[in-house]
Amino acid sequence: MKIKLYFGMENAIKKSGIGRAFYHQKKALTLNNIEFTTNKNDLDYDILHINTIYPDSLPIIKQARENNKKIIYHAHSTEEDFKNSFMFSNTFASLYKKWLVYLYNTADVIITPTPYSKSLLESYDLNKEIYAISNGVDVEQFNPTSEQINEFIQKFNISVNDKLVISVGWLFERKGFDTFVEVAREMPNIKFMWFGDVKLSNPTSKIKKLLKELPENVILPGYVSGDVIKGAYGRADVFFFPSREETEGIVVLEALACKTQILLRDIPAFDPWMKDQINCYKGKTNEEFISLIQKIINKELPSTIDEGYKVAKERDLILIGQQLKEVYEKVESL
Repeated sequence: MKIKLYFGMENAIKKSGIGRAFYHQKKALTLNNIEFTTNKNDLDYDILHINTIYPDSLPIIKQARENNKKIIYHAHSTEEDFKNSFMFSNTFASLYKKWLVYLYNTADVIITPTPYSKSLLESYDLNKEIYAISNGVDVEQFNPTSEQINEFIQKFNISVNDKLVISVGWLFERKGFDTFVEVAREMPNIKFMWFGDVKLSNPTSKIKKLLKELPENVILPGYVSGDVIKGAYGRADVFFFPSREETEGIVVLEALACKTQILLRDIPAFDPWMKDQINCYKGKTNEEFISLIQKIINKELPSTIDEGYKVAKERDLILIGQQLKEVYEKVESL
């Protein structure tokens, strides 16, 4: 059995969660000795596993069908997580959903990251088997060393007394960037750092206005990867992710693997796998977030780090590869 992993417009979105998911798939398959290719012109494969929803996917789908290959569509995207993202995303959301339905219906089966995203897709006009498989996390890699933490501290001049709250992602309203800034404004004695590419986020007018009026304690380092972001996870007092909509949130898994204390917005995407006061803390309003951050930093709440790490371990890439293999074998027998 040989899998063709397809990822269109890679240079444009390799810094996104979908780009990270594609990297995870390659490693998960490698760890499980599953043969695969990423060569767009390779016809020597059994199953096309396609990750992206751009028009350049259509020739690959056509090629697969003409050569009697099975197709799996990895549904990373929904109408719900398209809204409140890029400029004009709400205007085109309904058309975007129709496009997704058209593409996903070209597949034999669909994979999506969480029970929540599976439930959304089941409400669409899709007559396909849908499997919920986490994007996973490389637990071995996301294990910050003292050297990585020190590199981060030195790069951003973080003192031993600084209290630090971080987040990672596009600067979208959907991601809760506005909430992050508003909460930071009320907590001037704490440093808030949001890691994400400002320009590629194509900010809406609301986000642009926030960027012009950032409080002094909000730092935007841009997109950061490798040792530095691992060091950030390792040094942070709180990983604060106030996203309003997700299919999963790979950065949450990364923070869990790095044993960072997690604070999430209470949204359906994190049910049932993220449990308030057990493996994370959850809030709904700015007032709740402010209170929880203060209590976490002051050690007034019990740590949920150990239970959170268990969630990451359950989604280690070697286990994700095993789950993907099971789906491949089912599809191969169709």
